[in-house]
Amino acid sequence: MTGTASLPTIAPTRTAPPRIHLALVAMMVMSFVLVTAEFLPNGVLLEIAAALEVTPGQAGQTVTMTALVGLLVAPTIGMLVPRLDRRTLLVWLAVVAAVSNLLVAIAPNLVTVLAARVLLGAALSGFWSMSLMVSARIAGPERLGRAVMFTTAGVSLATVLGVPLGVFVSTLLDWRAVFAGAAVITAAVAVALRLLLPAVPAQAVASFAVLGGALRHPGVALGLVGHVLIVFGHFVAYTYIRLALERVTLGAGGAPLDEGAVVLLLGLFGVGGLVGNVVTAAIVDRRLAPLSTAVPLLVAVPILVVLVWPQSPIAAGVAVFVWGMSFAAWLIVLNTWIGRRLPDRLEAGGGLVVVGFQLAITLAAGLGGLLIDGAGVGTAYVTGAVAVAAGAVTFGLAGRAGR
Repeated sequence: MTGTASLPTIAPTRTAPPRIHLALVAMMVMSFVLVTAEFLPNGVLLEIAAALEVTPGQAGQTVTMTALVGLLVAPTIGMLVPRLDRRTLLVWLAVVAAVSNLLVAIAPNLVTVLAARVLLGAALSGFWSMSLMVSARIAGPERLGRAVMFTTAGVSLATVLGVPLGVFVSTLLDWRAVFAGAAVITAAVAVALRLLLPAVPAQAVASFAVLGGALRHPGVALGLVGHVLIVFGHFVAYTYIRLALERVTLGAGGAPLDEGAVVLLLGLFGVGGLVGNVVTAAIVDRRLAPLSTAVPLLVAVPILVVLVWPQSPIAAGVAVFVWGMSFAAWLIVLNTWIGRRLPDRLEAGGGLVVVGFQLAITLAAGLGGLLIDGAGVGTAYVTGAVAVAAGAVTFGLAGRAGR
């Protein structure tokens, strides 16, 4: 399907291997601090609402704001700075994220917080739009999948470590102190990116014409439709995973799980993500075609298992682990796939991937809430599984269309 496509033509950096690894680690830490900052308000929502004297629903818009801004920034960031070296761009994006966190830490009201989150949304989308091209420049086209693993591993680490640690620190100090600390760490990451990344010249003059040309490349538009369906289905279900796990009992007719057990099951998702990153990165550059078919289907199956087998905590635990592992694998597979399809337009490809991701999250947030309120968690999970399966089929057809 995709394994015979041409490799990206971006030249790898000539930096020595240890320096390459340090550069990739810097990219991983950047994704870690960005995603931690993105979802940290979820863990301290009540504290933010109380301090700013707003409702929890209003405080929750701090997360929504980043997704909406990201949807706008992803396809346009390259157009705003068409000739700026992409290493310099990433450094400035880290600075913008640091300023965002600092503003949240000192914000006197919700308006200031929302303005700060606009900056974070721009930094997030800008980073993810450029990460594919920068990773290819660091590691070379033949190791693109392994390079992408570092940035996606930051997402899993944020889920397993970053957000929980931030919530824990907020109980010891204050939520403002957590955001202030995030600002300091992000500023340090900006320095690390400047010192460790190679120069990454802009690939081409960015424009909507370039994006349109990328979409018209054989299989790309259809593949992105599959991507949106897969991410949409995942988030329709994952957003309400807490509700689904609270249905799990200790055997048929048994007592529901206690709070600690539910938290443990949630942690398995992040652990699975870390495993999925490592395993997929080791084989994706050589086995992209079969992974493109198998991985999306592996996202759909555990969603159904969590729904239809609630009487077994072990089955739920295995399902959540596989779910986290397969979705992390999907991020690597997708970015490697788009890199193979658009070797001379990696910026455009990265931007389109981010647009699809943010669009799927926005749709899932709206429809998922309606499904939960109107029909319950069962309907939401069936919808999610069907959407992921449809996305897997669509993505498979995209691979054949672009053969």
